[in-house]
Amino acid sequence: MLSFVVAISNNNVIGLDNKIPWYLPDDLKKFKEITTGKTKTMIMGRKTFESLPQILPDRHHVVLTRDKNYKVDDNRVTIVNNEEDLKKYIKDEKEYFVIGGEEIFSLLFPYTNKMYITEIDADIQGDTFFPKYDEKDWKVIELKKCKIDEDNKYEHLFKTLERK
Repeated sequence: MLSFVVAISNNNVIGLDNKIPWYLPDDLKKFKEITTGKTKTMIMGRKTFESLPQILPDRHHVVLTRDKNYKVDDNRVTIVNNEEDLKKYIKDEKEYFVIGGEEIFSLLFPYTNKMYITEIDADIQGDTFFPKYDEKDWKVIELKKCKIDEDNKYEHLFKTLERK
């Protein structure tokens, strides 16, 4: 089973120049909490993988790339070259976490059953966007509003959705 883990601004931005265009410690903490649970496996595109500061501890990284020569010499990373290679994750009852980027979210949207979304209450400049979706197709199963504080300069909302 695939689940998205994503932070999205009001104007649907998820990235700028292959980076997250905001700093929100609450979201980073929530991301770690979600992705280190259950299967501890994250699925991402090559650009998202390369944007990480390092191979994230306590998690397995599945990287989708068209580059058949792309290699990472670390047993915590699996390289796959097409959507077919992801079928075992899609069909499994266990939960696997898709973390981006834009192309990967669009490609895997039809197979996704759950979304962990951090909604950031701001319009933020970006060049990478989350795909539009119809909220009528989703049921809200968790909602937590978070306030601005000295570490988190944007109001934000943690929202968990399940496909109806």
